[in-house]
Amino acid sequence: MPDKLINELESNLKTHNVHIENMNPLETIEWAYKNFKNKFAFTTSFGIQSSVLLSMIEKSTFKNKVKIFWIDTGYLPKETYKYADEIIKKLSLNIEILQSEISPARMEALYGKLWESDKPEDLDKYHKIRKIDPLEKAFEKYSICCWASGVRGQQTNNRSKMKSIDIIRNRFSLRPLLKWTTKDMFYYMEENNLPQHPLFLKGYSTIGDWHSSRPETELNKGRDTRFGGIKEECGLHTNN
Repeated sequence: MPDKLINELESNLKTHNVHIENMNPLETIEWAYKNFKNKFAFTTSFGIQSSVLLSMIEKSTFKNKVKIFWIDTGYLPKETYKYADEIIKKLSLNIEILQSEISPARMEALYGKLWESDKPEDLDKYHKIRKIDPLEKAFEKYSICCWASGVRGQQTNNRSKMKSIDIIRNRFSLRPLLKWTTKDMFYYMEENNLPQHPLFLKGYSTIGDWHSSRPETELNKGRDTRFGGIKEECGLHTNN
């Protein structure tokens, strides 16, 4: 991305945050589409509460006019694949699936099972190969300037400090649901007849890859059940 555009993004960041401060999530994504058009995109994980933001896209004025990216790491639980299929059909959405250029088998042959390591740098490598690189490649391909995700402040300590819009890897990262609570999400799903992820009924409050997600226990709740408790973030939503 040209330095001129990066400087423009940074100079407009505060203005954008003030502008969307009092908007509801649907108003926020409508604002983003109005400002960025086909350079605006969404990401989804088809996790526990992913259907909420996808439902809002379905209700928007720009349905099927923007890209919706789903990063398939090749290690998602079978329940997630089935759930994704159910949601895509229910909401009639066009989803573009992103995958790493390196197959799971090749990655394991070259680097081993990185998720089994207790070293943060090995997890970083895993997330870069399987998640960040495929997403960044898609962003470059479609010249995406702003992308929205279902990040919420209540999910982690790090996310509680996030702004509604920020700059991540030289692009605007929009968080329409940042201020929504777990109750807000639950009530929206109930009111809009959105199905629960099958693993939610088995005690999971957050879901990623099968090898790095666990049901909640008395000692481990929320994002503490991910990545063996070593990390809270996979790196998609942060600059480090």
